[in-house]
Amino acid sequence: MIIKGKVWKYGDNVNTDVIFPGKYTYTITEPEEMAKHALEDLDSNFTKEVKKGDVIVAGRNFGCGSSREQAATCLKYAGVGAIVAKSFARIFFRNSINQGLLVIQCKEAVENISSDEIITIDFEKGKLSCKKGIFNFPPLSESVLGILNDGGLIPHTRRILGIK
Repeated sequence: MIIKGKVWKYGDNVNTDVIFPGKYTYTITEPEEMAKHALEDLDSNFTKEVKKGDVIVAGRNFGCGSSREQAATCLKYAGVGAIVAKSFARIFFRNSINQGLLVIQCKEAVENISSDEIITIDFEKGKLSCKKGIFNFPPLSESVLGILNDGGLIPHTRRILGIK
């Protein structure tokens, strides 16, 4: 699985309330509608300009805060192809995998990637290529790749169980 996209770069501690504003938590339930509000309090241009396959690059503790699943959902449906961060909040990381949103931790890459550049990520080989070089990260496990390739945990489970 290879992702190539434009970088949207943010700092440390981008929390779930910034990713998907809490004021919409109980009023918006459709993923496509959630996507229209992704990062609106952090970057007003994001939902207007994000393209399918773009990559969020961030500092430490991306997705901290409440455990709301909408944070991962809104980014996936906005078209984000992957998130690369120095570190992730544990629950956000798991929610992202469950939604089929690719997430990798690679501190060295984050420190060498600039906003708006185009990067390429090969998840099976564990390589990220940017203007300043190629950075390695642990390749994803077969089970995680299966979940991601199937579009999330629910479709993956249905496929394994033969449920349509």
